[in-house]
Amino acid sequence: MALIINELCIACDVCLAPCPNKAISAGEDIFYIDPDLCTECVGHHAVSQCVKVCPVRAIKPDPAHVESKEQLQAKYERLQAQKAA
Repeated sequence: MALIINELCIACDVCLAPCPNKAISAGEDIFYIDPDLCTECVGHHAVSQCVKVCPVRAIKPDPAHVESKEQLQAKYERLQAQKAA
């Protein structure tokens, strides 16, 4: 499943740089994760890097975008193919 940033976000931007898919962007008040780009770091890292670095634990699984590890891997492969094209 993709991740979501909740209202605990302090807009510190520490999550931006470690995201390998560039799925995180600044919203009006808090940061936003694009579910079409988020693979929970599957294909890149063993753990989600944004979750690892968030100082206030504002990043959680998004119940509106439930995906299996296999689906996340397929999304990773699709995104990598798009980058290569």
